[in-house]
Amino acid sequence: MDSISQIVLGAAVGEAVLGKKLGNKAMFWGAVGGTIPDLDVITKPLLSEIDSLAFHRGISHSFFFAVVAGLGFGWLIYRLYQSRYSRNFLQLVLSLFLSCIPISILYFLFGNDWNSNLVAVVAFVVAGGIYTFISRKNGDTPVVKETASLRSWQWMFFLAFATHSLLDTFTMYGTQLFLPFSNYRAAIGSISVADPVGYTIPFIFCLVMAARYLRTQPQRRFWNWMGLGLSCSYLLFTVWHQQRIKKIYKQQLAEQNIEYKRMITGPTIFNNLLWSATIESDDKFYQGQYSIFDTSPIRFNEIEKNHDLLPESQYDRTISILRWFSNNYYSVLTRKDGRLQVNDLRFGTFVGDGSEDDYIFRFIVEQQADGSYEMLENRGGPDDDKVNDIFGKLWERIKGV
Repeated sequence: MDSISQIVLGAAVGEAVLGKKLGNKAMFWGAVGGTIPDLDVITKPLLSEIDSLAFHRGISHSFFFAVVAGLGFGWLIYRLYQSRYSRNFLQLVLSLFLSCIPISILYFLFGNDWNSNLVAVVAFVVAGGIYTFISRKNGDTPVVKETASLRSWQWMFFLAFATHSLLDTFTMYGTQLFLPFSNYRAAIGSISVADPVGYTIPFIFCLVMAARYLRTQPQRRFWNWMGLGLSCSYLLFTVWHQQRIKKIYKQQLAEQNIEYKRMITGPTIFNNLLWSATIESDDKFYQGQYSIFDTSPIRFNEIEKNHDLLPESQYDRTISILRWFSNNYYSVLTRKDGRLQVNDLRFGTFVGDGSEDDYIFRFIVEQQADGSYEMLENRGGPDDDKVNDIFGKLWERIKGV
């Protein structure tokens, strides 16, 4: 799921475990815990494109990490709260955490083509300003010693890490829950990576309501558990809805006499109303979209596999990772510039015209002199100059045909 949803979930977990002891600080530390697994993205400058793709949502999203890191982070924060530097440490972490919010918003609005060094400088400048403001505001206010136990801290971080990974499992992207013992990618695919109306906004509302009350007031626990209950209920609804959508697709495939081996379905971005399906037959894929407001039969577009464009790639590391990542729902095409493009068909297409920029997840590869393949570029989502047009078409498609 998106970072905001994970922050909100972590904050609710922190409140559930430590709210009576720490009040709003419990929400803060839960939010920090809900953010930590996604910090695996900071390794991107150190890894190749293909290694970065395989590493994201890897070990930091596993149950193993939740246990080991939960014990470690819980012990670390517990010990730091016992030290005389606890206030300075808390202010530093709070400043760094808050500085990430405007940076994330700008990334979302303007794309991720910024210079990474410039982004880091801006983030540290913002964090420094926040730290200075908080320090002056607190002044000489006496430090209040926290009473949360070591076990409570460890339990909170474990749950923050584990629920983060489980929430990501409901998306099509999935996560490697069982590393280092298995690289199986668990992906239910019943919810979009960002679903603000169904999941995030109601959760935020409940959390804000809970934060308005003192730690001792029962209304605080009511609103926090209300948020957790609504979010879990919505996730269960998406699983039920996915099964309903699959039945509709199967019925349409039978009516149109399309034989197939397997099928995968998932909702489009920001909603659970418009669903995409990728269907595999022996020699090609079919893709179609279905909105709950549709009154016309589903139109299935044919996509040639073109796996023969990757000769002698059976044991190539790059292509093997792409096959694993896409669960073998992939096609290949030759781009206008002559390079090869591997398309992850699980996420569908934007408009279904089959052009090289129509696929939501696409990877540009090139064969090297020694016969191996190298992934040159990893593209996800529409190009920056097509965002408004694509989302306009998405909204029109949601309304049905």
